[in-house]
This record gives sequence, structure tokens and C-alpha cells, in this order.
Amino acid sequence: MGSVTVLDADLLARIRSRAAGYDRDNIFFTEDLDELRAAGYLESRPLLEVARDQRLLAAHAPATALGINMHLVVVGIARVLRERGDSSLDWIIDEAAAGELFAFGNSEAGNDQVMFDSRTVAAPQADGSYLFTGTKIFTSLSPAWTRLAVFGRDDTDAASPTLVHGVIERGTPGHRALGDWNPLGMRATQSYTTLLEGARVAPDRITRVLPVGPVNDPYIFGLFANFLLLVSSVYAGIGDRALELGVAAAASRTSMKTGLAYSQDPDIRWRLADAAIALDSLGPQIESLAGDVDGLGDHGSAWFRLLVGTKTRAVDVARSVVDAAIRVSGGSSYGADTELSRLYRDALAGLFHPSDPESAHATVATNLLGPVDGGR
Repeated sequence: MGSVTVLDADLLARIRSRAAGYDRDNIFFTEDLDELRAAGYLESRPLLEVARDQRLLAAHAPATALGINMHLVVVGIARVLRERGDSSLDWIIDEAAAGELFAFGNSEAGNDQVMFDSRTVAAPQADGSYLFTGTKIFTSLSPAWTRLAVFGRDDTDAASPTLVHGVIERGTPGHRALGDWNPLGMRATQSYTTLLEGARVAPDRITRVLPVGPVNDPYIFGLFANFLLLVSSVYAGIGDRALELGVAAAASRTSMKTGLAYSQDPDIRWRLADAAIALDSLGPQIESLAGDVDGLGDHGSAWFRLLVGTKTRAVDVARSVVDAAIRVSGGSSYGADTELSRLYRDALAGLFHPSDPESAHATVATNLLGPVDGGR
């Protein structure tokens, strides 16, 4: 099936050529961002198109794709709402088209409730604004964002606490990044810890006020649908590139025992075929769900089961394909400066994105069996 894309071959080649340097030097993908912005990549598009492009971009530069994901998630939420008749966040779509860069400042250390509760305080003010105070981790795009989506908890009414979502502008006082990013992989995302110290969100930048806990709201659906499917696309792209490198290695290596290319070895052929079979399952899963988001498909209570299952499988498959490619490529791939080594490290990051395997399995089990005693 054809796809509309702004990622032409020359742009992708330039992006791939910079990926190793960004990783080695642990620096932000500034040049990639400039080129992607100029190409219109930050603008709102159907989720299916974006998912396909993110898979392609990740095959060339995983960290660039993962970083850009966070912007695309925020814009994608606004699009989901617009497609369902809610124009309240159209300003996000308009600002993205004008070149503003949105980041996702929601993750918190030790918050296993993810988006259903928060350690950050959202203090309401008389003018309808909120002051946010707390610590956010893994804030991708930290050096470059111009808009930061955040959320926090308002306990003004102790009996009915709420979660307040809003967007901070870069020039607003009361926030600072710690510059503390030195991870194993996905280094170019530069996902610093962000301290919110009374950062103000104006009334017209409050995007949602919702009850604490799981809630049936299109904003939350849009957030999870875009985040989980686009993260899945990134890891599928890592798998694509790893398989490509594995196939190339099998064709280029020769056995001293037989004198034949490793591509003729039955064990290696089986290993690569097995990796391809697993990888081939991801496209239909990701794309069918992305198309259903765009087309207002109704999976009812199974939506979150399908979304978390897709993310979990995409990460597991990507890691297994990278592992297979490394085994086929031999000891040379163990070098820290090889592309497969970098893909191996980048793929590990998928373990830490919501929903983690424990949360995903709990979600699926609840859909299948209902909640356990106590309401979990």
C-alpha cells in the first residue's frame, strides 16, 4: 500500500549519516530536527501516515524518531479530538504547523499509575491558571522544545481530586532542565529531568481537567493511542534495520569450513527467516490499529488491550531481531561503534516506556477476566 511521506531518500541518508555521531557524543539531533521541521514533518497528519513514517525514520536514526515521537503524540491528541468533533486543541495543530516543537513532560519516577495519578502538584489560581510543581523524568527534546505538555494533581477538593493537563511555553519561568542525560541507548533524545517550580499554565493552555484514576475520555484515548502505536513503530523500524544488516552480513561472510557464503548455511537461513516472520507480524498490527484510530473504529473495551499488546510485542520483536542479526554478524558487531551495537542499546529503551510488560499484562488480563478483588 502506498504512503504519503516527506521522508525522501536523500533526507533519510543524511539523517542516518549523523546518527552514530549523535550517539557517540551524547548530543541532541539538532540538524535532523532542522531538516524535519523544514520538510513539514512536525505538522498534523493521519496517524497511519505518521506511524509508517516513524518506522522508516527509526530504521535510519532510532533516537531521532523516538524524540520526534513525543511531539507527534501531543499533536496527535489534538487531531484525535478534532476528528471526534472537539476543536478545543486545534491551537496545538496550528502551532505545530507554524514550527513550534511540543514535548511530553509527564513521566515521574516511582509513579506506577502513569497517567492516572501524579506526584506533581497543580495549584489552581484565581484567574483560572495553574502553578505546577514537581519533577518530571525522561523529558525528550529537552534542549529544543518550545511547548511542554505537563500534568499534575489538584487536591483542592480532597474528596474529588483532579488531574490537570496543560502546556507550558518555553519562556515561562518556573521550569529548568537538569542536563542529566547519559543513558545506555537512545542518547540523542536528550531526555533530561525537568523540575517544575511553580511553572504557570495560562487558562487557555489548560487542555483537560479529569478525575484521578482511569477515565473514559477522548483526550486519554488519543494520548495512549498515539503514544503506544508510534512507540511501536519506532521499535519496528529498529527491527527492520537490524534484519537488513543481518542479511547483508550473511551475504558478505564466508565459511572457512565450506567456502560458501553464510547465506547458504541452513542454521543462519533459519535464524534470519525466524526473525523476519516475527517482524512481518508487526506491520499489519500497527497499521490496522492506526487506521482504526483515523477512521473512528470502535474496539470498545478492547482498545487498551490491543494498544498495550502491540507496544509490548513490538519491543520484544525488535530486541529479538537485533539479537539474531548480531549472532549472524559475528564478533565484529560487538564493537561499541558498530551500528548493530547501537541498535542493541537503543532497543533496550523499549523496556522502560509505558506500558511496561507488567502493566500491559494487567490491562489485558482485566479485559479478559475483569478486575481482581480490590478493583485492580
